[in-house]
Amino acid sequence: MEPQEDLLLTTSRFRVVRTEQRLATGQSRYREIVRHPGAVVILPIVDSEHICLIKNYRVTAGRYLIELPAGTLEPPEPPDATARRELEEETGYRAAHWRFLQTFYLSPGILDERMHLFVASELTAGSPHREPGEEIENLIVRWDEALEWAESGRIEDAKTLVGLLLGERLLRRSR
Repeated sequence: MEPQEDLLLTTSRFRVVRTEQRLATGQSRYREIVRHPGAVVILPIVDSEHICLIKNYRVTAGRYLIELPAGTLEPPEPPDATARRELEEETGYRAAHWRFLQTFYLSPGILDERMHLFVASELTAGSPHREPGEEIENLIVRWDEALEWAESGRIEDAKTLVGLLLGERLLRRSR
């Protein structure tokens, strides 16, 4: 039997609910959970030595963060369609080749958002179609430089760290 959820907040991108967790002791504990439709993160491969990151102003952090392009699913849109749309909107790039790498939870302690990681290659440049208020700049960087930024803490965004490290492990090291 599914636990009862009480709706606390609804926004344009997520809901916050309070749900009951039944413990093995028979007691109950109440948790607040952010219900999210999920998102995609894209690792754009510019060429064998370069990738496209973005410099993105994040209100929550109060500053620019270096990230991989990403975006929220708009159900019933499937993750691969969201990835194609978000890559073009944020960077202007279109990709001829797509590869799914992994799905992961971003912050499962409070959030049910699942991120779907895709690799985009054979890119064609174009004009981005950014949403009003998005402050984004493309950064074309060497793979090694991006990994150095991840190791040094210059990149702090979790989805980007996951994307870079899995990309390095599954794509570059497998050659």
